[in-house]
Amino acid sequence: MKQRCAARLALGCGLALGLSAGVWAEEPIQPVEAVKPANPALVELGKQLYFDRRLSKSGAISCNSCHDLALGGVDNLPSSIGDHWQQGPINAPTVFNSSMFLAQFWDGRAKDLKEQAGGPIANPREMASSHTLAVATLRTIPGYRVAFKKAYGSDTIDIDRVTGAIAAFEQTLVTPDSRFDRYLRGDKQAISAEEKAGYELFKSAGCVACHNGPAVGGRSFQKMGLVAPYVTSNPSQGRYDVTKNEADRMVFKVPSLRNIELTYPYFHDGGAKTLSQAVQTMGRLQLGRNFSADENARIVAFLKTLTGKTPDITLPHLPPSSDATPAPQPFDH
Repeated sequence: MKQRCAARLALGCGLALGLSAGVWAEEPIQPVEAVKPANPALVELGKQLYFDRRLSKSGAISCNSCHDLALGGVDNLPSSIGDHWQQGPINAPTVFNSSMFLAQFWDGRAKDLKEQAGGPIANPREMASSHTLAVATLRTIPGYRVAFKKAYGSDTIDIDRVTGAIAAFEQTLVTPDSRFDRYLRGDKQAISAEEKAGYELFKSAGCVACHNGPAVGGRSFQKMGLVAPYVTSNPSQGRYDVTKNEADRMVFKVPSLRNIELTYPYFHDGGAKTLSQAVQTMGRLQLGRNFSADENARIVAFLKTLTGKTPDITLPHLPPSSDATPAPQPFDH
């Protein structure tokens, strides 16, 4: 296990060393960079679709219902509530910085944001619609025909364009300029002595073997419970559910630690209610280490420096279903 972690740590550091510029070049974590979209009209269309509950069968659920941009890109529930109040099987991961992940969903079944965007629409426990029905609904809305033409050059509406637009919007959902990013860029006063000590412990304990890169995670799949089994009643078996390979049982995508203080509860089952509890569990199950109360507090202090600036999201104007029907409000809570 130690050899595997050392190899991962070396890989993370090697990737970091590839950055020739910046004082963070030799660090396993790099700053988040702001995004400037190449097609603002496509991003705006994606934002409208992200907030539009009409993509769901009931007209009550949008992407933002489970990935609330006002709550760190999550819903702060152990698992999300879907169509007809069905309890979802897994904790909703944050949408912020998700463009940096090697795959989407905890089990990595979607290769990118575009593929991921189509999943919840047709999932009977989430939005409970179908791609055919969602597209048919959008085609009846004159304002969307105008928006699709502006974004794509023609008013054709199909599921490929719908998911492409949502993905384009989600790619802009990055959170740069955290206090830790400012520290990496050379502002040594951006974090306190306790927070810096927490970072040093985070590195020396081996946490950066998996939590590295700009998103501080999201770049690999790892077994939940390397040293000791993780006991949970959650039915998800991670990558095994996708590959049916026994070696992939309880192997999940490593979550990002960006904005982690906002995205409770933690783990795929929402089993850790607090950041302190999550740190202690990870130390014990992944590293074989029981952090002292002081060590735990230092790591938690460091993790809170990873909270960045969320994009300035102006709620979109959703086009009405017809001239006689007012546009729905894009709020979900």
